[in-house]
Amino acid sequence: MSKIAYVNGQYVRQYEAAVNIEDRGYQFGDGIYEVVHLYAGRYVDEDLHLARLERSLKEIRLPMPMSRAALRMVLREVARRNRVTEGLLYMQVTRGVARRDHPFPAKPVPPALVVTVKRIAPYPTDIEKWQASAITLPDLRWARRDIKSVNLLPNCLARQAAREQGAIEAILYDEATGIVNEGAATTFWIIDAKGAIRTRHLDHVILPGCTRGALMAELQAAGIAWDETPFTLDDVKQAREAFITSATSFVRPITKIDGAPVGDGKVGPVVRRLFDIFARHVKGDLRNAA
Repeated sequence: MSKIAYVNGQYVRQYEAAVNIEDRGYQFGDGIYEVVHLYAGRYVDEDLHLARLERSLKEIRLPMPMSRAALRMVLREVARRNRVTEGLLYMQVTRGVARRDHPFPAKPVPPALVVTVKRIAPYPTDIEKWQASAITLPDLRWARRDIKSVNLLPNCLARQAAREQGAIEAILYDEATGIVNEGAATTFWIIDAKGAIRTRHLDHVILPGCTRGALMAELQAAGIAWDETPFTLDDVKQAREAFITSATSFVRPITKIDGAPVGDGKVGPVVRRLFDIFARHVKGDLRNAA
């Protein structure tokens, strides 16, 4: 069966889908995107993703392409037409088509919306097989990383460097201070030398991860504390455990960084517990029913 995409008001075969060559997303990266996990026919943390989409669009002064209710209908229809119940949905909103010029179009044009979905492997159940390694790199991205921009070249270069070193993620840090920011496409966490769960606080330097927020809500419900004070590469080297979160990584143990083991190099008890907590969130959060 041919894949079906939603492109600017139409459902089309993906191999026939096209955007205008003067779309500002194509020429300037003038747009916002979201990735949402589809589990058992339900979009996980859908409200968080749509709220973040709206926030990012507002930050670059771009209107929503349609109401949130209408967008929900499009997301469900794309999944239905593709017969996907376990997958990843990608949606992208750009400033639309206009004669090439760096400032916004003098006469506003309709924003462009593209939505696709793809199947993925079943949700991981074996944490031992889910563990992975990472590398560290200086953070060379733009200053407004809290906006989920389609400008991802630095992220792509960082992920490529990780792949070439046999890792799945690059942990990005401030070269001047050594403070750790986040992964190239994930939120990064450690269990520090004292056993505290730590991740960086939210500001313009990192993306407000939806999985990050969902996990924090689950931690609060379970009475588990966490710490959002900054930590450095030295703290990472002394950490007992480490993990990443995202809509594609869920809760994923990182047991090796820059070729050196994290702690004893095995999946630790805290990350193992968080993995189980988030799995229950994904499988049982009926508030996200599609």
